[in-house]
Parts: sequence; C-alpha cells; structure tokens
Amino acid sequence: MGASPAPSTIEAARAWLAQDPDEATRAELSALIAAADAGEDAARAELADRFGARLEFGTAGLRGRLGAGSNRMNRVLVAQAAAGLARYLRETSEDARPTVVVGYDGRRNSDVFARDSAELFAGAGLRAVLLPRLLPTPVLAFAVRHLDAAAGVMVTASHNPPDDNGYKVYLGGRDGGSQIVSPADAAIAARILEVAAAGDIGALPRGAYEIADESVVDAYVAATATVAPAPAGAAGMNWVYTAMHGVGHETLERILLAAGYPLPTVVAEQIEPDGAFPTVSFPNPEEPGAMDLSYATARAADAEFIIANDPDADRLAVAVPDPGAPEGWRRLTGNEVGLLLGWRAARAASAGGGGALACSLVSSPGLQAVAEHYGLGFHATLTGFKWISRAPGIVFGFEEALGYLVNPETVRDKDGISAAVAMLGLIAEAREQGRTLADLMRQFDETFGVFASGQVSVRVVDLSLIGRIMSALRAAPPAHVGGVAVERIDDLLTGVDGLPPSDVLRLWLADGSRVIVRPSGTEPKLKVYLDVRGTSTADAADRLAAIEAGARALLAAAQA
Repeated sequence: MGASPAPSTIEAARAWLAQDPDEATRAELSALIAAADAGEDAARAELADRFGARLEFGTAGLRGRLGAGSNRMNRVLVAQAAAGLARYLRETSEDARPTVVVGYDGRRNSDVFARDSAELFAGAGLRAVLLPRLLPTPVLAFAVRHLDAAAGVMVTASHNPPDDNGYKVYLGGRDGGSQIVSPADAAIAARILEVAAAGDIGALPRGAYEIADESVVDAYVAATATVAPAPAGAAGMNWVYTAMHGVGHETLERILLAAGYPLPTVVAEQIEPDGAFPTVSFPNPEEPGAMDLSYATARAADAEFIIANDPDADRLAVAVPDPGAPEGWRRLTGNEVGLLLGWRAARAASAGGGGALACSLVSSPGLQAVAEHYGLGFHATLTGFKWISRAPGIVFGFEEALGYLVNPETVRDKDGISAAVAMLGLIAEAREQGRTLADLMRQFDETFGVFASGQVSVRVVDLSLIGRIMSALRAAPPAHVGGVAVERIDDLLTGVDGLPPSDVLRLWLADGSRVIVRPSGTEPKLKVYLDVRGTSTADAADRLAAIEAGARALLAAAQA
C-alpha cells in the first residue's frame, strides 16, 4: 500500500467521472478512484497512466486503448474530438452548413462513438450523416467525395489489437477526401483542447442526424465493380477469402457478384464481424499466425490463392501455394503485391494518357523502375496515404504495409476491397493464358529486376527508447551495414527531396541497397526497412540476409 495519488491526478479523475456518460467506464473509474484513495499502488499507477497524458490528435486522428481517462479512447474523449472538429469546420468551411459523414466498423464501441459524434456535429449546426450500418473504411472515404462533404470521420482502429479503437478524419473540398495533414491536424487539435478545457461535455448541444441512404453503398459497389470486370479467365476460379472478423465480406461479396467473379470459399470462423477477434491475437494479416485458418481452409478447398482483408477492409493480403513454406502457403509481402498492382496500373496508364505512380519512401524502389519503364511520373512520399493520395497525377499508389490505392477517382485512400478486385482481375487475365500468380511474379523479375525487401522491428513498452535509439544513430552514424559501406545518409528531420520534416533516417549503401529507420506512426515500434536489387533471386536473398544481420547489429549497438 502506498500514499494517496497526487491531487492533480485524483482531481482530474473525479472531474472526468463527473462528465462521463458511459456506465461501463464510470464503474471502472469509480473503482480505480476508490482503490487509489485507499492507498493501493497499482490503482495509483493506473490513474497516473490514464490521466498523466492525453491521446494526441494528429494526422492519424486518434487511436488508443479503450477505457476511462484522457489517455484512452472513450465517449468523453470522442465527444471532445467531435466538438473540436465541428468548431474547425465551422471556421474554415465555405458552406453555411457543412456536411460531415460518419462511418464505423465492428469494434467495441465503434457504433456508440459514431452516434455520439453525429449528434454533436448536428448540435453544432452541421449537417451530420451517419452511414446506415457498420461498413468498411473505404466506403466512408468514398462517401466523403460522393456526398461532397466537408469532412468524414471513420471510427476504427483498423488492424490494431482488440482493446483499441480510433477516430480517423478525412477532409473534402480542396483536400479531395484525403486524410488530414498538417496544418489542419494542429488546428483541429487546438479546437479539441479548447473543448476539453471548458469542462463538462454534457453541456455540449446535440441534434438530430441523418441516416445515409443505401444508395451511397450502392454507388461504392458499382464504382468498385468497374475496377476489373471479370474476364473469361475468372470462370472456375477457386479461391479463399477471410474478413479477419471484420466488416469486409458483405460489401466485397456484392461487388464480386456485380463484377462477375465466382464467390470464394470463406474462412467461416472469421467471416462475421466480431470486435473480440477470438481466433487471432492480433487481427493483422502481417502478424504471425493471423492467416493460419486461411491456410487450413485453402488446403481443404485445394484453392489457387487466398485473399484477406484486415478488420476495416482498407488493407489487402494475398497468399499463394508454396510447398516450401511451413503451412504449404506463403503470404506475399506488401511490396510484392504493390509491384504487381503497380505494373497493372502502369500498363493501363501508358495506354490511356499517362499519369504517375506513387509509394511511401519505405516501400519498394521497384515501383520507380516500373514508372520509368512506361514513361510515367513517380513520387516517393512520407509514410501514409494522407501523403500518397496527394501525389500529383496519381493513378496508383501503395505502401508496403498492405495498403493499395487503385481507384483514386473513387477513393483517395488505401482500399483493400478495390485492391482485391484489381488482384482478381490480374489473376483472371493470367489464367486465360494458362499462367498463375507465381508466373506473373517471375515475369516481373525478368522485366524489371529482382527487388527484395525485408523489415526489422523493435516493439517497446517504453516509448522513450525509440527516441534514444534514433538519437544514438544520429550522434554516431554507421559507416557500414552488413559489411557494405554507407555512401550517404539522409536525415529527413532536416527536410529532404522537398518532403516535410519527419523522424526518418535513410541510408544509401555502396551496392545500391537501402536501409530506412523510422518510428511507427500507429504502434509502439521502431521499424527498419531493407531494400535490395539483385541479379537473381538467390543474389537478392543473399544481399538481403547480409544487410538484415547488419541492421540488427546496428539496433543492438544503439540500445547499448
């Protein structure tokens, strides 16, 4: 047992409790306050964690664990965010009554946060439109443009752990339905803090919102079906699909029927929305074990390939049979899928008037080779589709974390559903020629060179460790990585290639390889991205193994 919590902490907790409209978080917080008053150290520490900081609103919106407190996702924090965003829109919109459209996925409290937001937007004098039911994030991004809205809010934590939720903001008008970037993020954050400082959210006016007509969803389905209408090679296609306990299946199935593709065998245990994500510890197709049920289903169905969406269906994963893999299946990397889809887009763009390909600077440099081959423009952007979607003349964009923008006139964000349709079209066209996805990958290597990528991640509990590692690398820049000399280091904090300053280090090695170090924007991780170009698959694998070993040694030294 310890002393009572600091007055500022206990006072903040009691003030929060007084305005919290949620019975569950009120009970949770009341119990913590009582335990802290009784001198329990664990309760004191928990209150300090919950109220010693505040979830920051930035270009990724809000994202964090569910629970009571300023450092958690809850109805008080969401109400403050909605009211602050409403103030910003009233100040900046040219419309007397700006429209805001709100969507939500199947995570815990997503529907509650969405309805609270819609009521508060309406109470602030905005036209608030709530999507008719839980739907994928790309449908919300589409609705912002379709309804000519000033802004959109999607309540989702995408592929984060089950106890998380989030609040993603899009801007219409000249932003074209893309996610927010600076300086809008800072301006909105300032309005949110004004609301929080004013106190009781119960005093904020609420109003009546509209429920969007089904025609909004119908329009998304119709537009996405045109991405790749099924060619003759789609007949008899045998494939597996998982929604990973998310919201993608219903919308994708409607599009498949409209576009003429055969329906997949589904992973039954994961096909319905379930915010508890009972079959996966981490609902992200990139995480070990997340695709295991898909592999088992595919083996039983003797499938040709697997397509997976993450829980809010803005990401896409693809897997192919591989006798050498432990499960008999291998998930393609985000770079492999991105290069194939970029190749598809480049062929269409070169035949149809040009355009530009874009990817985040940590994604495979192979996309630039594709763009140059077809005489198209190319842009490397900061990480995130808020940047990729703004690339001039974009016809296709991707990032290695399973995100693909294949239909920029429809959705200005990553879209795992339209990307799935594009991939189905690519596979079906290959089937017409008696080829497989693996054959396409070999043809890509023959045409553009063998690009191989890898990643090393350090997950931390103490976020300050990430800052210390970045500082150590800046203070003592490495001369070699994996036995290869470092020719140049770009520190993006100083601004490089016209990019906004960012906490990123990019190392160019003497053999043409590249190493990029950056903190994750959504998870407590430091990420190191590795890219090589080889003369053959074996050569690329050897180069990648060497610089991966070097990168691990570099991180270990920086933590020492």
